[in-house]
Amino acid sequence: MDWINIVVQGLLVGGLYALFATGLSLIFGVMRLVNIAHGDLIVATAYLAYTIIQLTGLHPLASLVVVVPVAAAFGYALQAGILNRVLDKDILPPLLVTFGLSVIIQNVLLETYNADSRKLNAGLIETGSFGLMSGVDIGYFPLLTFVSALAVVAVLQFLFYRTPLGRAFRAVSDDPEISQLMGCDNRKIYAWAMALSMAVVAIAGVFLAIRANFDPFMGPSRLIFGFEAVIIGGLGNLWGTLAGGIILGVAQAIGAQVNPGWQVLAGHLVFLTVLAVKPRGLFPREQA
Repeated sequence: MDWINIVVQGLLVGGLYALFATGLSLIFGVMRLVNIAHGDLIVATAYLAYTIIQLTGLHPLASLVVVVPVAAAFGYALQAGILNRVLDKDILPPLLVTFGLSVIIQNVLLETYNADSRKLNAGLIETGSFGLMSGVDIGYFPLLTFVSALAVVAVLQFLFYRTPLGRAFRAVSDDPEISQLMGCDNRKIYAWAMALSMAVVAIAGVFLAIRANFDPFMGPSRLIFGFEAVIIGGLGNLWGTLAGGIILGVAQAIGAQVNPGWQVLAGHLVFLTVLAVKPRGLFPREQA
C-alpha cells in the first residue's frame, strides 16, 4: 500500500507540473517559441496574487478572478509589443529576449518584495484530506490541482479543435506564410496565443503559491519541470503534456521513496531516457 500511495501522490503532483507545462506547450505549438522566462512569469503571477490578497483580503483561489485577466492582458501586450518584433525563422533572437525578460523579472521581484520566501494560505482546503483506501489519503488541494489541470487541458483542446480561434492557431502553426495569404493576421493570433498561455500561467502561479513557499529566484526550476513535462509528453500535444507532467511527478515520488536525495534526479533521468529513446516525446503531435 505504501507504493500505491507513493504513485497516487506522484500523480497528483504531476497535475501541478502539467499546469507549469501547458502554457509552454501552447505557445511552442502555435509559434515555435521557447519562452525562457516562462518559470519567472509563473512566480510573478504568484506575487501578483499575493499583492491582490494583501490589498483585498480575497481567498487565494478567489484571487484567480483578478490574476487571470491581468496576466492574459500582460501576455497579449508582451507578445504584441516585444516578442512579435523578434519572431522569425531564427530561434536565437526570441531566446535572447526571453532570457533578458527572465533576468528583469527576477530583479524586479527582488527589489519589490525582497528575497524572503512567501506562501498563500488557503485554509482547510489546503490541509484537509480523505481516505481513498487503507493507507492511501488524498489531499483536497492536490486533487483540486489535478482536476484543474485536466480541465485546463480539456478547455484548450476544445478551443483548438472546435472554435474559429483554434482553427487560426492551427493554421499559423502549420504554415505561417499560407495563413497570411488566406487573410490571417499572424501577429494578432500570436498575441492571443500568448494571452491564453499567460492565463494558464496565472493558474499555475496561484496553485504553486498555495502548495509551497515561493521566492523571486525559483522561476528557472519551474521552467525545467515544465520543459521536461513538455518533452516527455511530446511537443505541441496538450494531452501529451498532461501525461508528461504525471510521468515526471510519479518518477520524482518513486525516487524520493528510494532515497530522499533522488527525488529531482529521478525526474531528470526519466526525461533524459525519453529524450534519448524518443526525441519527439512519447505522444508527439501529428503533423498535418
